[in-house]
Amino acid sequence: MPKITKAPPAPTLPTAIKSRENAKLEEGLEVATFASGCFWGTEHLFSKYYSHLPQFKAVVGYTGGKEDVTDPSYRQVCTGATDHAEAVQLTYQKGSVGYGELVEFFYRTHDASTLNSQGPDKGTQYRSAIFYHSPEQEAVARAVTAEVQDKYYQGRPIKTEITPSGVWWNAEDYHQHYLDVNPDGYECPTHRFYW
Repeated sequence: MPKITKAPPAPTLPTAIKSRENAKLEEGLEVATFASGCFWGTEHLFSKYYSHLPQFKAVVGYTGGKEDVTDPSYRQVCTGATDHAEAVQLTYQKGSVGYGELVEFFYRTHDASTLNSQGPDKGTQYRSAIFYHSPEQEAVARAVTAEVQDKYYQGRPIKTEITPSGVWWNAEDYHQHYLDVNPDGYECPTHRFYW
């Protein structure tokens, strides 16, 4: 796991702020799934800022693809033929962080106005997407998205797909925590803080 270099940025949007203020530890785990281009950078940023959460785990993998494709490989997903997104799945103790805060963090770390691409990475596997796991997550994701559009993306429509979570496939072992194992490895230049 990466060492925490600093606390995550404070939320700036009403729904994200409210989710932080209302977060209370509960029994059980919550899962959040995001895609924002190359999964190495997405996982690295979430782990860098949120690995302090109780029971935190970040795994990269593939989701949102064709149902008849089972256990897709990186090579298959890279062709774009399977329709899977490179994504990160976060697990953490319920209430240790507000889901709205995670959604705002997701938006502030990539360009959500590009369709099926981030920087030089092109194809549906690099799309911006939120895969929600409950009606509550969907409502929060849609509210934060509207607030991000209003405050930070004026004149640039957000292209993020908000869709129910489906079957998840872990990526191959060498992709897990790739940038921690390979600190000089490729990281999409769009994985940075935008505000």
